Amino acid sequence: MDERKLEVLRAIVSDYVSSQEPVGSKALVERHDLGVSPATVRNDMAALEEEGYITQPHTSAGRIPTDKGYRLFVDRLGSVKPLSAAEQKAIQTFLAGAVDLDDVLRRTVRLLAQVTQQVAIVQYPNLNHSTVRHVEVVSLSPSRLLLILITSTGRIEQRALELPDIDDETLAQLRAHLIAAAVGHPSSTAATRLTDLLAQLPPALGAIGQVAVATLLEMLSSEASARMVVGGMPHLSRFGSEFEAGVKPVLAALEEQVVLLKLLGEATTADAVTVRIGQENPYKELQSTSVVASGYGSQVDTFATLGVVGPTRMDYPSTMASVRAVARYVGRFLSEG
Repeated sequence: MDERKLEVLRAIVSDYVSSQEPVGSKALVERHDLGVSPATVRNDMAALEEEGYITQPHTSAGRIPTDKGYRLFVDRLGSVKPLSAAEQKAIQTFLAGAVDLDDVLRRTVRLLAQVTQQVAIVQYPNLNHSTVRHVEVVSLSPSRLLLILITSTGRIEQRALELPDIDDETLAQLRAHLIAAAVGHPSSTAATRLTDLLAQLPPALGAIGQVAVATLLEMLSSEASARMVVGGMPHLSRFGSEFEAGVKPVLAALEEQVVLLKLLGEATTADAVTVRIGQENPYKELQSTSVVASGYGSQVDTFATLGVVGPTRMDYPSTMASVRAVARYVGRFLSEG
């Protein structure tokens, strides 16, 4: 496509996203410095329509972009513009008060939903790729313990154990063995060392040690990356008329964990933004939506994905910039512990 037609398409996308109304040639000439006559703009619009980049929803109306038009628009953006210094500072400040991984991701999903005005989705990083930072055993009562696992991603897992009466000395021994086996090691290595520990426990720890080790192994093997945090669902109500099948099927699809994981699945690298538009979505209920996603964290340590879902009529440059910036800051925040 020649640059002039592309400029006309960009103008149509920009006007339609902001006005929510079909765009006519007269409005394009008035609002944009296209450097050509209205007749030339009309000819370009006719060509764009013939090639499937725009369509006319009603015979008397202007034109709106198609999925194909949005795709070309996104592909020809060139590069994602960085956020302003003020926007970057706001993201940093919002995340700075987080106390653990759960809090980081809750804040992230609220932030993404707020800045994009779309539904935000954040995947938990895989616990199996993290390092065990600390193991603690706390006595709640003579027959009740609290087992705590803290990883390098900031994730905190807790389990309460019902056990025979245990004195302080035995508790201290158990704590020392668990720490020696697990702390400072990647989760997979820690799991192997804890399994080996079962055969080495002194008789005094016996059943108590076996229950504690089995519980820690369960905590280490839990598939955290299958967990998602979702926020901003009320934003969909603002776009009800834009979903061909209605908001309810979209909401139902977004409540399915497997669907969410697949939606974000193409975001396989940090710092790169992937966009899936309309019919490119594998789920019929979501084919009137677009997904903008990015990876965050390190490929070898805490990699996961985040993104937003909204109507195809979204502000792609702004949304892509926001998703990329938030992914960068979350990844940096986690790497710094």
